[in-house]
Amino acid sequence: MSQHIQPPAPESDAAAVPYPAEPARTGNIGLGIAAAVVAALVAAAAYGGIMNAIDRQVGYAAVGVGLLIGFAAGKLGGKNPVLPVVGAVLSLGAVYLGQLFFIALTLADYGNVSLGEVLDKAGVGGLNDIRQETVDAMDYVFLVIGGFVAFGAAKKASD
Repeated sequence: MSQHIQPPAPESDAAAVPYPAEPARTGNIGLGIAAAVVAALVAAAAYGGIMNAIDRQVGYAAVGVGLLIGFAAGKLGGKNPVLPVVGAVLSLGAVYLGQLFFIALTLADYGNVSLGEVLDKAGVGGLNDIRQETVDAMDYVFLVIGGFVAFGAAKKASD
């Protein structure tokens, strides 16, 4: 007589199935982009205000613009590969708008008028015309610095 011995049944089926690795955090691309847009607007105003306060541009301020935008995009948006690019583009725009805001603040101070009056009369086109007359190589360097830092910060913040 041969005896057939059955192995003991597992306590539960879940114990027999290995758990898959936890999925990578993907984040929410829409939230990341929205946060980066808000950060870009705040950073542009701060950048223009800082330049107005010290009456010149500084690289550290452009780095700050890039850090703020990139961090917002990466932290809230996750590891989506499009977010560093979006952060870099928004940073370029924020530095540019900050430069226009600096011109508007300078005109308001010089003309002893309100900022609203300058924006109403000159508009973005008029401010851009003034920028084009006074732009130099360093203005473009600050644009690139902000974009480069935003790209790296978005990648780093998503880790």
